[in-house]
Amino acid sequence: MNKHDKIYVAGHNGLVGSAIMRKLQSDGYDNIITRVHRELDLIDQASVERFFFEKKPDYVFLAAAKVGGIGANSRYPADFIYNNTMIGFNVVNSAYKHGVKKLLNLGSSCIYPKMAPQPLKEEYLLSGSLEPTNDAYAVAKIAVIKLCNSYNVQYGTNFISVMPTNLYGPGDTYDNENGHVLPAMIKKFHDAKINGTDKVTLWGDGSPYREFLFSDDLAEALLFLMNSKNASEIGELINIGIGTDLTIKELAELINRIVYADEPNRHCTIEWDTSKPNGTPRKLLNVDKLSSLGWKAKTSLKDGIGIAYHDFLGENL
Repeated sequence: MNKHDKIYVAGHNGLVGSAIMRKLQSDGYDNIITRVHRELDLIDQASVERFFFEKKPDYVFLAAAKVGGIGANSRYPADFIYNNTMIGFNVVNSAYKHGVKKLLNLGSSCIYPKMAPQPLKEEYLLSGSLEPTNDAYAVAKIAVIKLCNSYNVQYGTNFISVMPTNLYGPGDTYDNENGHVLPAMIKKFHDAKINGTDKVTLWGDGSPYREFLFSDDLAEALLFLMNSKNASEIGELINIGIGTDLTIKELAELINRIVYADEPNRHCTIEWDTSKPNGTPRKLLNVDKLSSLGWKAKTSLKDGIGIAYHDFLGENL
């Protein structure tokens, strides 16, 4: 990309999209195209077609998606599979029809089978059954990966699918109902602190392992791939992560310490509700392919959670 190319960021207000925006703007890109939902409904094929016909973006970051935690995925599977499939299919098809030079499709590590060997390699896609608590979302993301690859094979497009691990950072959804595990924990511990209860109840038993990537690190990886690699070099998909993980219990204890850091004489008690599901036992990405291309994440989990907590405080005080 050059600094004046038309760059469309789909989902620019979300966690990933806002990180991409920060990175593009800090690097001096000055022709960024965005649309909020009321201006462009990505589920509406005709609207998406019209947008691409009128704007003709050169490059596309497809970061728009309906996302949520275990609870939301379990309650609204039809919304997750329909919305995410339609968003992906409409944007990818219009990108092909209107000559987009390169597209980055954001997937998710939940595309991999529940019991796949760890760490998760790209070739494990469709090698086993999915995690039931988010299989609708995963199926939608897999379909868009296959669509991108099919367009590359049939039409010679340059569409790359990237699979980030669990993400967190500024602009996250700090919500116990619809947020992912890390931002939801930040809110729970903060609420316990402010309300004086000093106790939180978390789902499961804390034993599952998870990997977490800071959103601004992801944005750096995406621009690295957009500017230096082609689909022919990447293959069907590529993982983006840090290559190390920790248990949900360890994550909770770390967030607990960060939230209560300014009051060392107080602490929060953690209780585990084992009647609730744990989700996938482990989900660690193999990042050998990305590492071999020359990229590595920079932000430690402790530093990243500190930044995320300050972001939460800024939006909720």
